[in-house]
Amino acid sequence: MSVDLGPVSVLGADAVGQPGQRRFRLFAQSVRGSAVMWMEKEQLTSLSVALDRSLALLTEGQMLRTEASADARPEPQSIPADFPENPTYDFQVGQMKLNFDESDVTFLLNVTPLEIVMEQAEEPQVIMREEDSISFVFTQQEAYQLSNSITAVVSAGRPVCPLCHKPLDGGPHACAKMNGHKDIIQIEEREDEEE
Repeated sequence: MSVDLGPVSVLGADAVGQPGQRRFRLFAQSVRGSAVMWMEKEQLTSLSVALDRSLALLTEGQMLRTEASADARPEPQSIPADFPENPTYDFQVGQMKLNFDESDVTFLLNVTPLEIVMEQAEEPQVIMREEDSISFVFTQQEAYQLSNSITAVVSAGRPVCPLCHKPLDGGPHACAKMNGHKDIIQIEEREDEEE
C-alpha cells in the first residue's frame, strides 16, 4: 500500500562515507512519518536537474541556480541531529516521479522502493515495489534548497571527466570517449603561497 507523507517539514540530501565509497540518500520528514531513501549518485543528480528545469520554467527564469565559482557553492548538509534514528521508511530507490500541482503550487515526489532478491543458485532478481511507494509534497522554495543541497553533496566527491563523466582519481585517466588513447590529467588549483 503506497504511503502519502503529505507536506514535509524536513527535506534534504547527503552522502555517507568517503569520496569513491559514498552512499547517497534523500531524507524527508513530515507529521505522518520520516523516510530515508538511498540512491545512486546519478539518480540524485537527475532529481536536481529535473528540479532546476521545472523551477526555471515555472518562474520564467526567475529561479535559476548559477554555479559561478567553488567559493559560491553551498556546503554539503547532513541529516539533522533531531531526525529519527530509525525512520518510518528506509529503502533503496528504484524509481522517482516528480510532478507539479499548479493549484497548490507544490511539487509531489513519488519514490518507488527497489528490492533485490537473492536465492541460492539463481541470479539476483530486481523487484520494483510499486505498492510500497512513498510520496510527499514540498514548496518551490524547498525544491530550490533541495537542488542546491544535491549539487553541494555531489560536487563534494571526486571530480569527473568532462567527456566520459567517470571519476578522476588524481592520476592519468584513459578516457573512453577518446578511445582510451589520450590520458587526461587532472589539474588541481592551489592557493598562492605567501613569501
